Amino acid sequence: MASEKDFDILVVGELNIDLILDGIQKAPELGKEQRADEMTLTMGSSSAIFAVNTASLGSDVAFCGKAGDDSFGNFMIRSLEKYGVNTNSIIIDPSSKTGATIIFHYQNDRMMVTHPGAMEKMTVNEVPEMLMERSRHLHVSAIFFQPQIKNHLSELFLKAKKAGMTTSLDLQWDPDEKWNLDLQKILPLTDFFMPNETELLLITKSDTLAGALGKLDEFNSTIVVKRGVNGALLLQNGKTFDSVAYNVRGFVDAVGAGDSFNAGFIHAYLSGSDINECLRLGNLAAAVSTTVAGGTGAIQSYEQLFEMEKTFN
Repeated sequence: MASEKDFDILVVGELNIDLILDGIQKAPELGKEQRADEMTLTMGSSSAIFAVNTASLGSDVAFCGKAGDDSFGNFMIRSLEKYGVNTNSIIIDPSSKTGATIIFHYQNDRMMVTHPGAMEKMTVNEVPEMLMERSRHLHVSAIFFQPQIKNHLSELFLKAKKAGMTTSLDLQWDPDEKWNLDLQKILPLTDFFMPNETELLLITKSDTLAGALGKLDEFNSTIVVKRGVNGALLLQNGKTFDSVAYNVRGFVDAVGAGDSFNAGFIHAYLSGSDINECLRLGNLAAAVSTTVAGGTGAIQSYEQLFEMEKTFN
């Protein structure tokens, strides 16, 4: 995208590999062993999947994170670079291991176990302010695995605003299931808050989607709720917008589908699209991502999304 700045998007987030086990015949059970018909070792982490897919769509992307000095870290950095993501601001920490997630994919759901490793040690002060000055938009994800980022997120977003950036935030799952995040401080600095429906209900302590949205309506933030097969819903300035999901033929797995939605949505927003088109491109990117195992193997280009669209519904 043409821009006066060097990068369209700065991603601050976690780095980990994914080991995906597919073709499981029943849900995992403690004390028992079963076979998985398929296994995929691929780039993981919400932030990296978002970075790669926005770069594939045509955005200029820089990544700032932390990895160990090991084969997993090298794999993640080389994988980001293969897709054109700038990795100059990734910090190598020899005292830590690069994170890893094992994903058990069963039917249309999954169970994940993650070792955070180096991502837990990343701090907001390690994000170069000069890089923020050179970037248009800041995206942060998976904050519950990054406590040093989560606890100072408002400081990071305030720096972004002072640098003239727009911002987006995706929660991802809280492994401790405490859901303690100061939305009062963070949402006024967040242009796009992008949880899935379950995460939104938990973070707002609500029983219904309408109730959750009602608690966030006071903030000057656009709320984008990912709803899986039910599409997406957006709340902006008191108005709601709905977008239906695509009927995917050739579904493989939903790993990274939410991050792919974010990629399509933010890429469309930075390209000047209206809200309805942002939602549409988000749903389309999510749908395409489910046709290949893992979160980064399916999306190849902006034009390819619309070629794939012809095969849906």
